[in-house]
Amino acid sequence: MFRQRLFWKLFISFWIALILFAVGVLYAASAYLDATRDRYDGASPRDRNDPVFNVAQTAADAGVDTLKAWAKHWDDTELVPVLVLDTQENDLLGREPSERALSRLAGALKNFNEDRNNGRPIHRPPVVLPDGQQYWLIPDFQGATLSRLISRPRVVATQLVLATLISAAICLVLAAYLTLPLRRLREAAGAYGSGDFSRRVAPTLGRRKDEIVDLAQSLDNMAERIDALIAAQRGLLRDVSHELRSPLARVQVAVGLARQRVGDQAENELARIDAEMDRLNELIGRIIDFSRLDAGLYVARHEALRLEQIVADVADDARLEADAKQCVIIANLPAVAPYVGDAALIASAVENVLRNALRHSPAGSEVELSLDSDALGYTVAVTDTGPGIPDEMLDKVFEPFFRVDDHRNPQGGIGLGLAIAKKAIVAHGGSIELKNRTLHNNDSGLKVSLHLPFIEQTT
Repeated sequence: MFRQRLFWKLFISFWIALILFAVGVLYAASAYLDATRDRYDGASPRDRNDPVFNVAQTAADAGVDTLKAWAKHWDDTELVPVLVLDTQENDLLGREPSERALSRLAGALKNFNEDRNNGRPIHRPPVVLPDGQQYWLIPDFQGATLSRLISRPRVVATQLVLATLISAAICLVLAAYLTLPLRRLREAAGAYGSGDFSRRVAPTLGRRKDEIVDLAQSLDNMAERIDALIAAQRGLLRDVSHELRSPLARVQVAVGLARQRVGDQAENELARIDAEMDRLNELIGRIIDFSRLDAGLYVARHEALRLEQIVADVADDARLEADAKQCVIIANLPAVAPYVGDAALIASAVENVLRNALRHSPAGSEVELSLDSDALGYTVAVTDTGPGIPDEMLDKVFEPFFRVDDHRNPQGGIGLGLAIAKKAIVAHGGSIELKNRTLHNNDSGLKVSLHLPFIEQTT
């Protein structure tokens, strides 16, 4: 049970806040009652009672109805009721006096008569009506109940405000104590979601020991294990790709020697081996490129370049593949202001997207390539008339080696083109947007937009 440290901190903190508030209320009520009692029973009661007595006597000078109105107003607004009693122990408002109030009246009458008979100054005179009727102001402390305090909070307003402020300060400190580590946990979770597993939370929480620290330590351990697994996966992918290059080169040499020895007798078979080796070589090259981008080993260069020329060069290189499928690349590449970025990365991104569009476009179709600019940066858009991508898979296609289905990839795409393109664009602080489109003739298609924000040139 005591391992639930945060539970006890919350419980004790709220308990202390409530106790302080209750103590403040009780102290305020007690202080008010003590002040009222001292004012009535003190050594110089007349001096202390002057304000109340003078107001009551002024009301009495106007008649009994005015005195009743004053007594009613006092009873409605003050915590301690003041009884207006005559010598027959009757209250002017018809209230029932308590035994202690009657005892106080008897003492007041006794002192009044003794002071008057002995010629001494009268410490507590009665309130006198114009007709000579006398009334004594007797506070009824037993009438100061909790219900009267609740209905008349202004009498202890200062103390109540002080108690409230102290309780609020405790709750504020507690809220900050709880939300600060939770905010750090949220920021760390956001960093993990974006692929940054280097963030650690527990060391930033100091010496506190509670369930939040336990959660932070568990989260840190999880991030450390995931980071290690991803690093191992990246290393394995990179190392295996490099190791495959050597036997692949030897196979290519062996095929060349075999072609020289057998001549044209096995040309078809050797040509097929060459094609598969080229495909394997391309796969290895793309894996290495992706590994370098994913691991952050490739540092993007920031240099001024002509973006429309880079895109045009990529389009020219892809036209050979387009001609083989009888597809047409329609390029709309207006001259734009120089862009600051990495030419190799941008060309790689555009090339992967463009070749992906050609691969999935039907024979004899058109692939549009455009370049636009606005106040935020540039947008390179590639639009095809292929089958498109199911909406629920638009985000997944950026994962390495992910392929939608065999119909989408009839020529055996390896599923790295869009992953490499996204890494290259993200390295420039940009983003990639995929959008399915429906053409006027009910054909489908996919539009891939590469957004490149402006980057200030650094020296």
